[in-house]
Amino acid sequence: MTDWTEKYRPSSLSELRGNNTARDELREWADSWEDHGEAVVLHGPPGVGKTSAAHALAADRDWPTIEMNASDSRKKDVIKRVAGEAARSGTLAAGGAGRRLLVMDEADNIHGNVDRGGARATTDLVKDAGQPVVLVANDYYDMSRGLRNACQDIEFRPVSKRSILPVLRDICRKEGIEFETEALEHIAEQNSGDLRGAVNDLQALAEGGDRLAPEDIVTGERDQTEGIFDFLDEVLKEADPRAALQSSYDVDETPDDLINWIEDNMPKDYQGAELAAAYGFLSNADRWLGRVRATQNYSYWRYAGDNMTAGVAAARDGTKGGWTRYGPPSYWSKLGRSRGARETRDYVARQIAETGGLSTGTARQEVVPYLAEMTHHCKNRELTVAMAARYDLDAEHVSFITGSGETTNKVESILEDAQELREEAAAEASQAAFGGDPPDGADSEMTGVQSAVDGDDVDRATGDSSGDVDTEETANPEEGEKPAEQADEPGDEQAGLSDFL
Repeated sequence: MTDWTEKYRPSSLSELRGNNTARDELREWADSWEDHGEAVVLHGPPGVGKTSAAHALAADRDWPTIEMNASDSRKKDVIKRVAGEAARSGTLAAGGAGRRLLVMDEADNIHGNVDRGGARATTDLVKDAGQPVVLVANDYYDMSRGLRNACQDIEFRPVSKRSILPVLRDICRKEGIEFETEALEHIAEQNSGDLRGAVNDLQALAEGGDRLAPEDIVTGERDQTEGIFDFLDEVLKEADPRAALQSSYDVDETPDDLINWIEDNMPKDYQGAELAAAYGFLSNADRWLGRVRATQNYSYWRYAGDNMTAGVAAARDGTKGGWTRYGPPSYWSKLGRSRGARETRDYVARQIAETGGLSTGTARQEVVPYLAEMTHHCKNRELTVAMAARYDLDAEHVSFITGSGETTNKVESILEDAQELREEAAAEASQAAFGGDPPDGADSEMTGVQSAVDGDDVDRATGDSSGDVDTEETANPEEGEKPAEQADEPGDEQAGLSDFL
């Protein structure tokens, strides 16, 4: 059976239901693209028509589309090869030389440490593409800051019940299904602004029949879970231990998240001895959760749940009234604030690990701290340039390691020099592959880079060379022979980096 969400996907922006403001903004973006040349992000909750709007726009403009979605690899080489070339190319399968639209779905799922530079490659793509680019995301702020800054943004909101109903009626008429308006209203209400979900529900309920009545909707209604704030009210204020435990069965939260909710909000209602007793039960729950993590035996969750719900409720001295302003766990906000830094750290560690043949953990714990100390504020400029070239780092990564400002002239000039080193290394490798001589100066300069980043015989603590060196020959070179390079002398600032790798 054909999927109705695809069968009845809008073929024009004028057919898009709901989000009229977003629709008009998208049309205006396309009309003025020749002037600004920017990409656009369509963001909002699932099922509100973001991807459909992008394809409807392409249909209105007669633009062929090139689409990448969650099933595509998000590594930077794939993005550059598939999306980059397609966006810049003047030809497509049909050979047309006009505009084409690149649509990248789930753009908020591209992260630096998982996708091997995918976020950076996507940012470069939207900046350099010679064709219109539409990114689609559910959570706008899950995208990297650089990617957000490189694009215009258009917000899509949940589709109102008033806009969902005409769509459901039109589909019923085209499919020859009789319906009662109350039944369609019930479907629209239970989907909470998700037009795609409403169409899917309609298809599931109408399959095998030719009439839709309100009583049919009751059997197809989704399970409703209890809200987290209602749950907190029951556990911390009203319910007895048994009822508190039973209420946890209807909350769509894992025990690991539930304990954080209870721990952060419990002091708002509990005081003194009851608070101390409740923390005792939470401590027991945390120990059981630790056993789950250590053994992967999820049957221990029941004991954690008993302590964090029934135990906490039992610690309460009677019932409590009034209204309490509950909030999400502060632990989550701390993770959110530090997520960007952690992703940057993990990307750097991954680059070092892949280049030096180390584990990511070793690179993160043992190499990155030494690099940070040796390149602090880019004072050792030559080493910082070599590091950026060796590990293919950008401004964000260099700034993270050195502690320098990401947009400072110092960091930008280091990146420029690092790019030159990479190009010279590539040229040298190309010459060597065909038996030619390397470009003038490239051999000695890249040798210096290798000794700084990939050398072998350097002592970590002292910086002294551990290999056999003829000091007399170095001090008194024969006539016509060049003196030893400064980078090879003991005490040089670059010495010691190789041991960290």
